Formats: sequence, structure tokens, C-alpha cells
Amino acid sequence: MTYRYILFDLDGTLADPKLGITKSAQYALARFGLRVEDLDELEHFIGPPLKDTFRDLYGFTSDQVELAIRYYREYFASQGIYENGLYPGIEELLGALSEQERVLSLATTKPTVFANEILRHFNIHMYFDVVCGGTLDDSISKKEDIVRQALYQLSNPAPDKAVMVGDTQYDLIGAEQNGIDFIGVTYGYGFRKDTDPPGQSYGRIVDTIEDLWNALLY
Repeated sequence: MTYRYILFDLDGTLADPKLGITKSAQYALARFGLRVEDLDELEHFIGPPLKDTFRDLYGFTSDQVELAIRYYREYFASQGIYENGLYPGIEELLGALSEQERVLSLATTKPTVFANEILRHFNIHMYFDVVCGGTLDDSISKKEDIVRQALYQLSNPAPDKAVMVGDTQYDLIGAEQNGIDFIGVTYGYGFRKDTDPPGQSYGRIVDTIEDLWNALLY
């Protein structure tokens, strides 16, 4: 299948955000007196909306969630946003897709303002026709809503011409809810090589950047 419109997740798909996200979460939790020394224990912050993680895993009230997100972003905006790196081969992949005149969109739950800054930081912003993220007030945070918005900005292409690429069940749900194919990557933080992603359908699963090249370019 050759897809004309390709929607990419950011964290765990294009870039490895672990250090920045986990240190931001560590900082926020510490403000509540919750000390977590091992950053590996905070990987669950990668992918889901922040409010869901603070609420569901730490039992925070609505007011506490709001404050925790404020603390998280306090660290992230100044330091965490730059504590990540592109996966090897991603920049070359985006360039190759651009040369084939594919239409690329970013569809991430990360707030759009941060997503744009990260794309500029890595100097890959020129490859994306559309950048859709969450909002700072979390009024838009569900992946299915972000994917829907991205498709709208892409003039609602035919479903068989578009695909969502991501590393978590949230990306899969976003694709399924909007009727487009899904490619799951296992080199990120959501899906693992030994476990197929949940859901009734998906385009395919890839384990490496090279596999992703083959899935999208050929």
C-alpha cells in the first residue's frame, strides 16, 4: 500500500523523548513530595495524556492534576523539551518521503507549541505540511480528536490514502476512530516486539526504522 498522506506521532516514533519526559515528571512529582530516583519507573508518562497518568496512576484530584501539569511543563519548557533526540534514520526517512511528494502531518498529544519547537530544534519542520497537537489547557488531548483535526487540515483525504504511524495504543485508537490504517512501531515505548498491539485491525507492525522505510516507501 502506498499512502499519500502520512500522520506521524512524535514521542517514541520520530524521537526518543525519555530523558526529557521522565525528568519533567520526576520534577512534578517531587513538588508533591513523591520522590522517584529511577527514571525507568516513569516511562509510563510517555504517550498518554498527562492528566490521565497523574489521575489514574497517582490518584491525583482534578486540582492536583492541574497543578502537577503546571509543574511538569515548568521543567519541560525550559529543559525537558531539549532532552531528547531523533531516532537514527528518521531525518533521512522524512527527506525521502518529501522527495516523493508525500504529504506529512504530525499528530501528537504533546501541546502544539512544544511540538513545533521540537521540530524546529531538530530542523525537520520543513517536512511537515500540518502540525496538530494538544492544547495547553488540555481541552484537546485525546489522540482521536488530534488525528481528526489533522485529517481535516489535510482536506479529509480518502481513508485508504492515509495512515497513522505511532508506538502506542493511543495512536492505534486515533487511527481506528478515524477509519485510517495504522502502522505500529515497536522501537518506541508503547508496543513491544513480542506483543502485538491491541485492537481489531492495523496495517502492520514494524520493529526498526529500516522496516518503517519499507512500509512507507515501497
